[in-house]
Amino acid sequence: MDKGIEIRTSPHLKRVISVDKIMRTVVLALLPICAFAVYQFGLSALLLLLTTTGVAMWTEWFFARLSGKGNTLADWSVVITGLLLGLTLPPGFPLWMAAVAAFVGVALGKALFGGLGYNVMNPALVGRAFVQAAFPVAITTWTPAFAPGRFMELIPSTLTLPFMQPNPVKDWVAGLHLDGWSGATPLAIQKFQHIEAPIADAFSGMIAGSAGETSALLILICGLWLAWQRMLDWRIPVSVLAGAALMALPFWLMDSGHYPSPWFVLSSGGLMLAAWFMASDMVASPVTARGVVIYGLFIGSLTVIIRLFGGLVEGVMYAILLGNALGPLISSWTQPRVYGTSKKS
Repeated sequence: MDKGIEIRTSPHLKRVISVDKIMRTVVLALLPICAFAVYQFGLSALLLLLTTTGVAMWTEWFFARLSGKGNTLADWSVVITGLLLGLTLPPGFPLWMAAVAAFVGVALGKALFGGLGYNVMNPALVGRAFVQAAFPVAITTWTPAFAPGRFMELIPSTLTLPFMQPNPVKDWVAGLHLDGWSGATPLAIQKFQHIEAPIADAFSGMIAGSAGETSALLILICGLWLAWQRMLDWRIPVSVLAGAALMALPFWLMDSGHYPSPWFVLSSGGLMLAAWFMASDMVASPVTARGVVIYGLFIGSLTVIIRLFGGLVEGVMYAILLGNALGPLISSWTQPRVYGTSKKS
């Protein structure tokens, strides 16, 4: 009592956990998804993930050194950026384009704003948005899953030289003699032909798509483990998925032959990966309890609107980037009332 009582703001009991431990745990959660991507698409997927992660790490090191911050690789955040970026790209995406995406994602999406903790948008999605605009043909060229010989040879477009026309993937696919392969993802087939892939195939990962988006079940398991470790706010992915399902439901009820079912919406495309590992970005998402729910519902519903009525097959990338941009405003609008004051004050 002689020294007095020091009163601080709550919470008074805090969980001792470092940034690098959080990031390492997220990397561990992503590893099974990366392993399944390599199993599904072979050597090309492995080289894609190594390229995006390696270039992202080099870019982080370069700009940290340039700004006098020293080596910032120890926090593991850039590894997450590299892995997530690689998982969102087609498995046969030319490696030089993947390197450009990684460089732009870290340089413009992270380093430009001051590094970890200051980025306003998810860096991996910034990089992907850039190559979506710069290389629209390459980023919408898909290859079949579980192709024979995938561990013995690369997808022809993988080693395309910079600024050269990618090697024709169609000829390579034709040589595989795969019956029924159309070169389109389940999302594209549903959007333009109104035919849904079997939900079991979409949920388990027996389909084509970006390297790490195919198995909704595996992503869900890894995301739930991450939430159980308390390394993400579970309300964000749940709100994203709920927003997507609620937005898709009335259209499906009105015309089930034209619009996709809510469970197809949840299990197809990059929605599951984005909900658990991108929308939940601790830096770019709101910080209030009500704010994260509004943020998640906005992303989920906007994703479905873009899918159904936009020119793009997938919309979750732009939905999250717009959600990131609105994050500070959502946090400001949903600030709780200070105890003992009126709402206006």
